[in-house]
Amino acid sequence: MTKMMKTLTQSAAALTMVAGMGAMVAPATAQTYTKENPLKVALVLNGTLGDKSFFDSAQRGMDQAMKELPVVVKTIEPGYDRSKWQPALADADDGDYDVVITGTFDMAPYVAELAPQYPDKKFILFDDTVDYSKGGFDNVLSVQYRTSTAAYLAGYAAAKVSKTGTLGQILGTEGSVILEFVVGFEQGAKAANPNAKLLRATVNSANPFSDPAKGKELALAQIQQGADVIFPIAGSTGIGALQAVRDAKKLGIGVDSDQATIFAATDQAQADVILTSVEKRVGESLLLLLKQTLDGTAKYGTSSILGLQEGAVGISENKYYDALVPEDVRKEVKEQEAKIVSGEIKVETTMN
Repeated sequence: MTKMMKTLTQSAAALTMVAGMGAMVAPATAQTYTKENPLKVALVLNGTLGDKSFFDSAQRGMDQAMKELPVVVKTIEPGYDRSKWQPALADADDGDYDVVITGTFDMAPYVAELAPQYPDKKFILFDDTVDYSKGGFDNVLSVQYRTSTAAYLAGYAAAKVSKTGTLGQILGTEGSVILEFVVGFEQGAKAANPNAKLLRATVNSANPFSDPAKGKELALAQIQQGADVIFPIAGSTGIGALQAVRDAKKLGIGVDSDQATIFAATDQAQADVILTSVEKRVGESLLLLLKQTLDGTAKYGTSSILGLQEGAVGISENKYYDALVPEDVRKEVKEQEAKIVSGEIKVETTMN
């Protein structure tokens, strides 16, 4: 078990926030599952694998679950056509699955619609929550990520290494999940350099999280405005933004996964300009929730918010970080992290 998984396991009970009427929700009853009789899981993505970011992180958790647990997972990829998302989730609900997993604010309404129709099936919704006050969601477990706490650290480091004092951000949309990154990044940047200039651009295309060409266009515009560090928060769109950063010999910040390490296998030049990534450790949190589902301790009917304190988010501290961020700045970032964990620094959030 990784250090992060141990931290998540130790903290899960304390962090579960009961929604609705506030009554304690009993853990789901444990059943006996084996490799011969596994827990059947469907992961429904409102997109496709290969983003080197958010969806790939979720899949890594599923791959690990199948290695470690009596679990079999079917990953369903309806693509980026919105008209296919609800039918794909409905088909999974009709299928022979014990647990259906899906994520993002785009899928939350479909979970809210369909979960009450399948009371004997369990649902895990990651990166958003249903409105438990409306009732009917005793079979839904929601998990959100306080990414602002990790984005603060990335913003602090970015402002310290920037030579121009101008930092760019590229947003897939302006929803609260994306703005959760932004508020933390900007707070950290201003803490490091009160005079930092912060640029924002929103994709606003038909498929805002799968438009690398638009990401590259927006990044080039920000570079022309003086940005020498750019943070795309836009799924596969961010790949285009990072390519622009690479070609212009500027610096980028990855999102959701350790993108420098991922790119290193196929594009070393790209990896070399990613100073860190703001990791939303979706896969590890989903692995934990499946473990809890198997042992009967998963608290369906509730929502949890996990952040830096629980190890559910963080920044990538790898050889690229060590090479691009001076040692004294890395030390300052660690000091900032300790103050966030202790509560001395209160990081802004878009979450209630």
